[in-house]
Amino acid sequence: MSGFLPVNREEMTERGWEQADFVLVTGDAYVDHPSFGTAIISRLLESRGYKVAILAQPDWRSADDFRRFGRPRLGFLINSGNVDSMVNNYSVFKHRRKFDIYSAGGKTGNRPDRAVIVYSNRAREAYPGVPIVIGGLEASLRRFAHYDYWDDKVRRSILMDSRADILIYGMGERAVLEIAEALDGGIEAADISWIRGTSVKAKAAERGGSLFIEDDDVVLPAYESLLPESYSEKSGDTAASDAAEAAKAAYCRSFALQYRSNDSVTGKRILEEYPDGTYVVQNPPQPPLEGMDLDDLYDLPYMRECHPIYDEEGGVPGMTEVRFSITANRGCFGGCAFCAITYHQGREVRGRSKESIVREAELMTRDPKFKDYIHDVGGPTANFHHPSCKKQLEHGMCGSKDCLFPKPCSQLDTDHSDYIDILNAVRELDGVKKVFIRSGVRFDYVMAGAKKGGSGRQFLRQLCAHHVSGVLKVAPEHASSAVLRQMHKPDISVFDAFAREYRSENEKLGLKQYMIPYFISSHPGSTLDDAIELALYMKKTGFVPDQVQDFYPTPGTLATCMYYTERDPFTGRPVYVAKDQNEKRMQRALLHFHKKENRKMVIRALREAGREDLIPVLT
Repeated sequence: MSGFLPVNREEMTERGWEQADFVLVTGDAYVDHPSFGTAIISRLLESRGYKVAILAQPDWRSADDFRRFGRPRLGFLINSGNVDSMVNNYSVFKHRRKFDIYSAGGKTGNRPDRAVIVYSNRAREAYPGVPIVIGGLEASLRRFAHYDYWDDKVRRSILMDSRADILIYGMGERAVLEIAEALDGGIEAADISWIRGTSVKAKAAERGGSLFIEDDDVVLPAYESLLPESYSEKSGDTAASDAAEAAKAAYCRSFALQYRSNDSVTGKRILEEYPDGTYVVQNPPQPPLEGMDLDDLYDLPYMRECHPIYDEEGGVPGMTEVRFSITANRGCFGGCAFCAITYHQGREVRGRSKESIVREAELMTRDPKFKDYIHDVGGPTANFHHPSCKKQLEHGMCGSKDCLFPKPCSQLDTDHSDYIDILNAVRELDGVKKVFIRSGVRFDYVMAGAKKGGSGRQFLRQLCAHHVSGVLKVAPEHASSAVLRQMHKPDISVFDAFAREYRSENEKLGLKQYMIPYFISSHPGSTLDDAIELALYMKKTGFVPDQVQDFYPTPGTLATCMYYTERDPFTGRPVYVAKDQNEKRMQRALLHFHKKENRKMVIRALREAGREDLIPVLT
């Protein structure tokens, strides 16, 4: 019998199951590897004795496929896959993607738009009354009212549109086990309202419900106040611009309140009201998994392979990069404005033990497909492996400042020695020739750790000597100080200093290794002048970007809030936003000014900016 969890009724029967406890529905093909959330949650539940069947990429055009395993005893668990389904399906220019790395053979069309909503409603249709729990990135980032780039409007909480009973946000291991225990104990899904790391729907007591609003609850602006039309209807005001500004101001207040309450130590219950009197109620976040619990999670018996049903189509492309990669940490205190990790995994970093990581590496060496190279030992940020400071363990993350922006905090723990020790241990294993680091390396953290003979310099030396596959990819993101401030990234001078040290270390080692920077075009705050400044910086330094990512507004990020409202939600100051598609294309072309096909667009951008003098320089 296959070690994979069942994907159809036949495999369920082979296991001797008459009924599954949970049917886990996912928008990805079934890959049993700990880089996939579906694998982690299903194996964790299995380890606690629950029977989990995997409904991967079901046919959503009817409810029939959702009856594949029969009625689940405890409920449906639903996610869209490793990424948001809209990001998966569409490019930043809203074109349909032609390749899906999380589907067999890269084939597109295997998951619907807004997959969590579609799957949840089909599950409800298939078996009315069966509890539905939604989670994963798509649900987590849409847990409150949010700006939706694809509709260009503010949508309701996904909990409302999906008709699910419970939403798990963040990393859901603790929450899903507590929910499973409650359901198994006979508690109705509608009564499971207390679990940290979840959101539920409730009516206030004065409206006949059981929700009592406490003094220390964080009450967000009501959903209706985020809609421009609500202001016009209530006040009779026909000035659409005034109504839009009022709605966007409310949206900024809501975002700031959510952002500052997203900590497991200091976080409060958060409430958002809807017109029918229903509240979306978010309980405080779950604490991050620590030490042994995190290790245990990665020690579960994963097959570390795609299910054999995909073999004829060549497997699942997304498995290629992660097959021999190791997740060493969780969370990120980097605080980049454009990144959703802050809102999903949180800023509280925790790392696995060296012993656990070495065990996983040893497993890889026994894989017949292993070719002596481990592709990555990292995470959201490779060189973050422990909490940012000791104070946060007792008092929580600071609500009003970042760990690294605008400069590294005086309390920041910049010690890289534990990560260095892990890399050394993995590299010394029999059968391992090379251990690469392909997760992002936070260069300002390295530089902060290099001061006064700190271990950051030792890490940089080891990085160059052992862990670069010829080219180091890093992400300064921009060169304009104005844009970098909006990104919550360090000044370009910090990156320049890192680049000099990187070159110096390679020269000492006698190695010819290069660096490719990543840049983002059209980020909130970036004007044509800023894009020109970045192009001139690249011309001066000789950096040729491997790829340029046009800013993609996705739910849950500070930058998306700025994109929609055109203001900083924390200061209220206006922020320039390039929303015109032609300007976005010009900014992108400037970052690839060296390409012949971009010449006309670059000339047009320079003329629009009144910088015809630069045409001979950048074309």
